Amino acid sequence: MHRLVDNGKTNFDKAVDFVKSDIASLRTGRAVPSLVEKVPVESYGTVSDLMHLASITAPEPQTIIIKPWDPGVVKDIEKALSKSDIRVSPVVDGQVIRLNFPSLTEETRKELVKVLHKKLEEGRISLRGVREKIREEIMSAEKDKTISEDEKFQALKELDELTKDYNDKIKVLGDKKETEIMTI
Repeated sequence: MHRLVDNGKTNFDKAVDFVKSDIASLRTGRAVPSLVEKVPVESYGTVSDLMHLASITAPEPQTIIIKPWDPGVVKDIEKALSKSDIRVSPVVDGQVIRLNFPSLTEETRKELVKVLHKKLEEGRISLRGVREKIREEIMSAEKDKTISEDEKFQALKELDELTKDYNDKIKVLGDKKETEIMTI
């Protein structure tokens, strides 16, 4: 693999990892901690992800329990969860917050699939941006005479193959998540 293409591979990996973490927050038929881990919570004048302020468990398929390490942030967490897009009202039970997720309807599942497709397209756009940046580096290297014209064409071919491979990875992630969402 050409060095310029190989150097850009980490950016492709980052784009796919971002898509992975982004679609993990989409709800499937089962409540999982990743649904709320990234919810921003403002407490003591700073904003932190919920996972840094509390333990998050899913003891039952439709329930998430959040137990803050500092009881003083219970109200802040409740407020953040109410504002978030999870569409479930938090229930404060002493120093524990419960989220009870109703079963997904067919209509809700279809809406989630639409959101999934939007997130996947954002990932593909990110891959195209990475590809374009590497392509510009290759063209610039050929213009500066640091690589030959043959090397340029070989590098561009490798870049296109690599881009296709990463697009396929995103497609596989999306197909798997769509199956999870649509499974009752």
